[in-house]
Amino acid sequence: MDGGSHESDVLSLFRERGQLSRTDVIALSGLSRTTVNHRLSTLTASGLLVPVEGGESTGGRPSSRFDFSARRAVILCADIGATGFTVAACDLSGAPLADAERTIDVWSGPEAVLSLVLEAFRAIDTGDEVWGIAVGVPGPVEFAAHRVVNPPIMTGWDRFDIAAWFAPHYDAPVLVENDANARAVAEARVHRLDNVIALKLGTGIGAGLVFNGQIIRGDKGAAGDIGHTRATIVDSEPRECRCGSFDCVEAYAGGWAIERELREVGIPAAGARDIVELVRNGDIETVRRVRAAGRVVGDAIADLVSILNPRVIALSGMLAECDENLMSGIRERVYQRATPLVTRDLTIARSTLGEHAGVIGLAYIVSDEVLRPSSLDRILARTTVRV
Repeated sequence: MDGGSHESDVLSLFRERGQLSRTDVIALSGLSRTTVNHRLSTLTASGLLVPVEGGESTGGRPSSRFDFSARRAVILCADIGATGFTVAACDLSGAPLADAERTIDVWSGPEAVLSLVLEAFRAIDTGDEVWGIAVGVPGPVEFAAHRVVNPPIMTGWDRFDIAAWFAPHYDAPVLVENDANARAVAEARVHRLDNVIALKLGTGIGAGLVFNGQIIRGDKGAAGDIGHTRATIVDSEPRECRCGSFDCVEAYAGGWAIERELREVGIPAAGARDIVELVRNGDIETVRRVRAAGRVVGDAIADLVSILNPRVIALSGMLAECDENLMSGIRERVYQRATPLVTRDLTIARSTLGEHAGVIGLAYIVSDEVLRPSSLDRILARTTVRV
């Protein structure tokens, strides 16, 4: 029963369940007392577990209890969008400890944007050991290679080696993930959901898919890229998208497209934040266009809902702050077009995680990688273990 066991197996119990006693670990893992004692000793010496005062009595001395030490190290996360990014130093449980936001233009290229990310990382330095770097980007990602692949809007980023760029600055693994995927992971892990679609609605549009607890990335990392699928209902005159194609969903429902429409009727708007403010102030033209955008997005995801049967669709991004003005259109189309069985218990709502959703998801993804057996072995090898 002990064959093939590893410290990470024991550590995962604490990450999932919180405080446990030695007796709990033996019962949950099926490992022998000797093996459990060794694993607990190793993990405590590394600082990944900490003893907790007190414990239940078993007739003799109280059983020792332990807890996962999420503050043992930090993950530096950058959630990059088209016009801005959020950075955070997160603990090993995904909780942001320090954060900052910056305005950027993603079209200025990877070196310019990543230099600003690095500067922001240094500004939020918590003094903790850095065990990983995570970068979320608004485009398809070749996850194993840590690179963006053929992004529709990220000029100059195609196959740029983001991990190599950070190598001179941090002695830590670097992971690159699609921004909407990271948000889907955050929704799934924080709210303990197995099947969730995370819609990021801002300057652009994307969907992250987590089903049966796993990210669905697709063969080329492009799963969920609904912003550049063809809109179901289109104008008689084709609408050009920023990607160079015509009549993409984003060309009708992205923040930049709504902004373009508003300018055409003489309403000044400079970005998604202005659109949200106009909606909050009750501007009729803006509300009408936001509701229409919601219907376009609803059409785009209705087939996904029928095929994948999510439990929750969580909206985040700046446009999500339009609340019911946007969500009413999405719900209308999803409930009209998706099958009744899959919509019966479906929740479509704004994320409660706010703009931290991306960095929280990124931290979870990197923590899972850092604390898996091969990576954890390297961490433990740097620690003097008291056996």
